[in-house]
Formats: sequence, C-alpha cells, structure tokens
Amino acid sequence: MSTTPKRSQSRSAARLAAVQALYQQEMEGTPIASLLHEFHHHRLGATIDDVDYAEAEVDFFDDLVTGADARREELDALITGKLAPGWTLARLDKPMKAILRAGAYELAARADVPVATAISEYVDVAKAFYDARETGFVNGLLDAIAKEVRT
Repeated sequence: MSTTPKRSQSRSAARLAAVQALYQQEMEGTPIASLLHEFHHHRLGATIDDVDYAEAEVDFFDDLVTGADARREELDALITGKLAPGWTLARLDKPMKAILRAGAYELAARADVPVATAISEYVDVAKAFYDARETGFVNGLLDAIAKEVRT
C-alpha cells in the first residue's frame, strides 16, 4: 500500500493523539478502554476551542496506545538502556516519557513503518512541546533504540 499525503497526515495525527492519550493515562490513571472511547468520540478529528484537529487513522492510534501500554515494561527498559549514565526514567517528565514510549513501541512493533519516518514523526511531536535540545534528545534516543530493535 502506498503512502498518500492524506494517510501520512492521518498517521501524524494518530501519533500526536497517542502521545496525548499515553500522557493522560500516566497523569490520571485512566483505563485504556476509557481513553480510547474518549479519543474516538471527542478528540480525533474534532473541533475543540475553535481548533480543528486532523482526522487520525483510528486503527493506527489504537495500536500505538494499546501496544505501548501493554509493552510498557519492555519499552521502559529499552529507553532506560539508552539514557546517559546517572539518568533514570523517573527524571524524564511525563510528556517526554509518552513521546519516547510511543516512538519506541512503533520502532519495536511496527516493522511496516520505516525507521526514518517513525523517528522524524516523534521529533515533530516533540517540537510541539519542547525546544531544540529536547527534540535532539528524542532523535538520538529513538535512533539508538531503532538500532537495537530493527537489526
């Protein structure tokens, strides 16, 4: 299946929404089924506070959220293994953890997505929250994870 601009945009929207859902789950402890329902019915493709959100590829969004949640321990170990000495996952703020977990999941579980695409997409997500230093961190860490899980 070829990647069309519309599919690319819907996958980008799914990635951003997945990071938001994973962040919300970590902050509030919302069960995954409730999160999926909320996002399906109230966020994906919705207009919120006069802002139109892009339609997201729902199956892709669901896979990212449920997969990252189900494999959290494995993903956290991958992430922790790539952190600089003295750094722990606990030192990262919650939005960063959500970005890294979603990105690590996609790299580990979605062989249909090219490595460069996945990394670039999560760097773009990081740009919505962080400055260049942190986006560089996301790039480097996901690249290191990709080298481990895609070989």
